Amino acid sequence: MKAVATNRKARRDYAISDVFEAGIELKGNEVKSLRTRSCSIDDSFGRVEREELFLYNMHIPEFEKSSFFKTDTKRTRKLLIHRREVKKLIGMTSQKGFTLVPLKVYFNERGMVKVEMALAKGKHVFDKRKKIKDDIVKRESERAMKRFNRR
Repeated sequence: MKAVATNRKARRDYAISDVFEAGIELKGNEVKSLRTRSCSIDDSFGRVEREELFLYNMHIPEFEKSSFFKTDTKRTRKLLIHRREVKKLIGMTSQKGFTLVPLKVYFNERGMVKVEMALAKGKHVFDKRKKIKDDIVKRESERAMKRFNRR
C-alpha cells in the first residue's frame, strides 16, 4: 500500500469515531499525477448530497506531460462507496458536530486509488491542550523508567 498523501492535522483537530475506505472517481491524467505523489488533502472535507458522497478541496496538480486533457486542480470529486454506507453516513452527519474528513490517499494492492475517510467531531482548544499535556507526562515517565532500568 503506497500512501500518496496523509492528513496529519486531522487526528490532531478531530476526534475520530469511524473510519472507512472509499474509491475515488478521477479523470484524465489525475492518476498519473497521483503516482508522482503530488496531492494535498489538508483542507479537504466530504459531504453527502443526493445520496452520493463528494470530496471537496482535494488538490491534484496537473500532470506536466499531459498534452490537451486538463482538469481543474481543486474540482469536486465523487467518492465510490456502497449505498448502505451512504445511508449510514447521512444519519451520522446530520447530527450536530460530525463531519467527514479524509485521512489518507493511497494505492491499494490492485493499483486502485483509495481514500481513507473518517467520521469525526471537532475538538475544542482545551481538549487539544489536555492531549498535549498527557503526551508530555507519558513521555517523561517513560524516560524516567528507562533511566531507572539502566541501573
